[in-house]
Amino acid sequence: MSSTPTPRRLPLAGVLRLARPSDIWFKPALSVVASVSPPNLILLALGRLDLALYTMAGSLCALYGHNRPYAARGRTLAWVVLGMVGGLALSLLAASLTSRAAVLVTVGALLAAAQKTVCDATRVGPPGNVVPTFISSASLFAPQTLAQVPGHVGLALAAGAWAWLVGMVPGLLRPHGPERRATARALNAAAACAETRGTAEGHARTRAACAAAVHAAWQSLLAGGARRDRTRRALERLVVRAEVALAAPADTDPARLRAWARELRGTARVPRAGSAAGAEDELLGVEAELAEPRPPLRRLLASYAPLAARTAIGCALAGHASLLLGVGRPYWALVTAASLYQANVTLTWSRGVQRVVGNLVGVLLFAALAPLTHGHPVALVLCSIALNFGAEALIGRNYWLGSVCVTPMALLVTEFAGLQDPGRLITERVVDTLVGALAGFAAAVAVTNRRAGDRLEHALTTAERAREDAARLLTEPHPAPAALASARRALAAALVELRGTADAATGEWWQRVLPEERVVLADQAGHRTLAATVRRQGLVPQDHDPGRTTEDIRP
Repeated sequence: MSSTPTPRRLPLAGVLRLARPSDIWFKPALSVVASVSPPNLILLALGRLDLALYTMAGSLCALYGHNRPYAARGRTLAWVVLGMVGGLALSLLAASLTSRAAVLVTVGALLAAAQKTVCDATRVGPPGNVVPTFISSASLFAPQTLAQVPGHVGLALAAGAWAWLVGMVPGLLRPHGPERRATARALNAAAACAETRGTAEGHARTRAACAAAVHAAWQSLLAGGARRDRTRRALERLVVRAEVALAAPADTDPARLRAWARELRGTARVPRAGSAAGAEDELLGVEAELAEPRPPLRRLLASYAPLAARTAIGCALAGHASLLLGVGRPYWALVTAASLYQANVTLTWSRGVQRVVGNLVGVLLFAALAPLTHGHPVALVLCSIALNFGAEALIGRNYWLGSVCVTPMALLVTEFAGLQDPGRLITERVVDTLVGALAGFAAAVAVTNRRAGDRLEHALTTAERAREDAARLLTEPHPAPAALASARRALAAALVELRGTADAATGEWWQRVLPEERVVLADQAGHRTLAATVRRQGLVPQDHDPGRTTEDIRP
């Protein structure tokens, strides 16, 4: 295989285009308001807004886990709180032991690399690593003594416990809300795939989106653990129907899928999908998949070594460059660099453009708010809370739009300990944004990710082996139902991973020539095998008529 390195074009068109809002955009927005408000208002009443940085470390944990089932969310939020507070503790310890800015920037860069690696490897997010990196980096430059560290860490833990409660309380009203939403997304994506009938223009793109949505739905259902109640089993049957549409779009009624998706809203009973001939055997594969061991975290972390190196080098360059320019808050440049890094250089470039545009507009918003917030501490706190809400409500549309609120919010936080000159804050923030973006992108170009091609080869091999396993079972006269179901789901997951890995490798610079033709052939062959497996399992009714249905969708 040729190893000629080739740079790729950096896009501008579409980088700032707004997407449709998430169907749960209001959940993280309201959660962060509920989590941040009580600690800030208590500190305001006590006249100790200077401690808000430490409570924010715990409060912002409420941003995480909104797409996860509540059992998994509880575990995820607990780990997020521990990770956030752990990073804060290390930063405060470093700040109490030395005041040398160069040392603190280096510590911040190493922490940012560790946070990026862990968040990406465990897929914790959104918002991923940016929030813990902001907290830990800002804490490095907060005046600190060793005796103060336990009390400040305790404040963060207390706020984190409150954030955990805020994240879990909705489960009392809708205990299966995340699984229902994931299943509804899969059904709607499957309906869009079925409408193409497998031949219309754009079918490949729609099929890939459907495969990703179905895979995400299964991940949501499996994340709930081995306890599978009646509701979860009903949701599993609906996801099976979405899989049928993915594998055999011409044999599926999209109107029925959309009707099921609509009925999943609210708290009504889950619609019953009926029992196709192989549906119950299909669910045996779920039990088999739950029993499979997960890959060790060490192996996952190793594959992210190039990304960790990029983050560490880019953040260090940004922070030290900011110091050389005499900017008083080098952690702003560090955080800007840390926020850029995506799966490849092309996406990193796009995030850099979004970050710069959002920050520049954001400082203008801060300039407009400064006269109001300088009038009274209550206005300062309320504006900060409103900006928290705005950031989470808008960031799903496009990163730059969310940054318009994040930037003034971060500037206001610096004034909790005392009002400052707005002109100086704006100037320093603009300089650090530009320095961080330039240094961060330079590191992304300089640190090549040769493992992107290796990961693509591994994903190709996995997909081809999964297809062979499913095909081998199809040749048997009486394959075990659970084995056939598990093989089909493994193939579907492998195809989703293949598409994601191929997209990431394609956007990487200085990469050897990729086996694009082999990827296309593996994808097409895999989906043909999926269709054959679905038919072999009897999941497609033999007397199916797109204009007529024989199963009652109501419970």
